[in-house]
Amino acid sequence: MLRVHFTAEDLARTRVAATIGVAAEVYYSLELLRENRELPHLRSWRSAVAGRMGVDTRPLTSLVPVRGPGLDLLALMGDVPSLDHAVDNLLHAPVSRLRREIEGLDFHPGHLPWARRVSEGDREARQELAEAVRACHRLTVEPYWHQGRSELVALTTRCANLMLEGGIDLLLRSICAPVVRWRPPVLEAPYPRRVEVRLQGRGLIITPTVFSKHPVSFLWDPLDTAQPPRLTVPALRRPLTGTEPAEADGSAVRNLESLLGRTRAAALHVTAEGCTTSELARRLNVTAAAASQHATVLRNTDLITTSRRGGSVLHFITPLGLALLRTGALTEP
Repeated sequence: MLRVHFTAEDLARTRVAATIGVAAEVYYSLELLRENRELPHLRSWRSAVAGRMGVDTRPLTSLVPVRGPGLDLLALMGDVPSLDHAVDNLLHAPVSRLRREIEGLDFHPGHLPWARRVSEGDREARQELAEAVRACHRLTVEPYWHQGRSELVALTTRCANLMLEGGIDLLLRSICAPVVRWRPPVLEAPYPRRVEVRLQGRGLIITPTVFSKHPVSFLWDPLDTAQPPRLTVPALRRPLTGTEPAEADGSAVRNLESLLGRTRAAALHVTAEGCTTSELARRLNVTAAAASQHATVLRNTDLITTSRRGGSVLHFITPLGLALLRTGALTEP
């Protein structure tokens, strides 16, 4: 049993994240394939993906341990929704962090030389690992992300509504009930062993995930005790499939551009994957000030949300914005 103790300060600092980040979702998908766990919502996904790993994915799949705890790509690559941003974080991660995350993991003996190269910060090994993250993402996550993203948005919206209706108390009472139980001031959740956690004023980040192997999991970074721990909760409410929405026809695209303007319509597409202001500016080929202005307009019309992550500002599409993208434009009744 996991028991998380809250103070008034912790409750004030508890929030809901939009995503755990693309890198963590990729690695969680590999752990699901390794464990061969039967999860109804992921049965179709597993059938489509299993057995398709190749040489291009091996630098990452070889770092999935035979048993026990896995590699923490969340710590190495961050909780960013952009794959390019996550890869850049990996390529610039301190060697001490790489070594810390890899040492002690239960690898197959044949993979130890490769793991050692990565842990020592070998530049070529890092690049190979980064390309393998991209390859695994193309196979296990990207074809399914339209639905996955929609369910993440739906869950974070439900959480926001709960907080508006009854504050953090209602959110903690409702999240993953009855698996998770809120008995003020303690949150209880299933865990392999008895663990008592005191947040000590850091608060808690409730984080929805698509590729969840557990009903809930509790994550914290022992190297950064100032950061709040995370409680991950599954976002999927229906089977995950690779079906993508039909491409909007030319007239629908033109209608969307007429409604928002060409650049702002493009900005809405970019925020569908989540992005920082600097990423938005780069993708739109505009200045950071212009990107911030477009984001402000989209936020003021409830098409995106904006939150701060460290020194960056993260923009993420809302259900209304997602519905607008699906149809190409709002239509008159």
